[in-house]
Amino acid sequence: MAELLRLKEVTKVFSLGGGLARIRITAVYRVSFSVQRAEVFGLVGESGCGKTTTAHLILGFEAPTSGEILYLGGEGGAVRISPQRRVKDIQAVFQNPFETFNPLRPVERYFFETLKNYGLARTKKEQVARIDEALRAVGLSYRELSDRYPSEFSGGQLQRISVAKALLTAPSLLIADEPVSMVDASLRMSIVNLFRKLRDELGLSVIYITHDLATAYYICDRVAVMFRGNIVELGRAEKVLLSPLHPYTRLLRQSIPEADPARRWTGRLELQETQEEEYLRRGCKFAGRCPQRLGRCTEEMPPAIEVEGTTVRCFLYNKEENDVTGTVQKTKHPS
Repeated sequence: MAELLRLKEVTKVFSLGGGLARIRITAVYRVSFSVQRAEVFGLVGESGCGKTTTAHLILGFEAPTSGEILYLGGEGGAVRISPQRRVKDIQAVFQNPFETFNPLRPVERYFFETLKNYGLARTKKEQVARIDEALRAVGLSYRELSDRYPSEFSGGQLQRISVAKALLTAPSLLIADEPVSMVDASLRMSIVNLFRKLRDELGLSVIYITHDLATAYYICDRVAVMFRGNIVELGRAEKVLLSPLHPYTRLLRQSIPEADPARRWTGRLELQETQEEEYLRRGCKFAGRCPQRLGRCTEEMPPAIEVEGTTVRCFLYNKEENDVTGTVQKTKHPS
């Protein structure tokens, strides 16, 4: 598979407050991953872990403090993405479809404006044909859209319309930021299946951002698990989500409800720090919650270590640490 997007040691630091109360929060820390053509790549983690900030960096809404983001799908070679150089081949679908469209404007106007802004169709006939083609890719048509307002559509329909609008520019990469969290449970799989269809039939790559491990497992080829700005585990979706290595990934896995009472997790995790304190913590950001933390975890950032095809940022898999403590052998994976 050909590489489409590459993030290299991307860091984003925000300054909060002013004067003596001013603090610097590293929202994204040395994040590196690539996205292949016709791949669904998942960014998984709880709210506030840096997923959306990473998406904004890729879209060019924010500039990275350090590192670089390269789009490799153009004919002219690699393009370094920044707020001054966004890529029209990268489009986005956001969490709440009802916030995407002004309730006082017909939905079709957004489509015509997009075509006009990118100079993609000259005549009204060409514009309608292009809009209809994009809508049919998501199971709708221009006739169903024409002269209708957002309130006349369901949440699931509006999310499909959002995807169709993103497809107008014929992108190679779609960033879907929590695309099913505001949609009724009965409609979620239809949206998720839509992304699979776009990957399989159009060769579209998707960065699927979610806190929902079940849909990530269903749709993603690979996943990266984020915690407080760090990618703590990255690999094939089935391997990371079924046999997680990092203690945080295991915690996410154990938090999924089980139908069988005998398999339900009955443990309890006491949170000792606020989100801000975890971001400001030295060493591993998860050390304050981790039931397996080592002494050095609170002082040093663990390196990224390759373990049977999965990359995990954890001292438990450091060979020198393992030789001394035997910790990895003691680690139990969830069944």
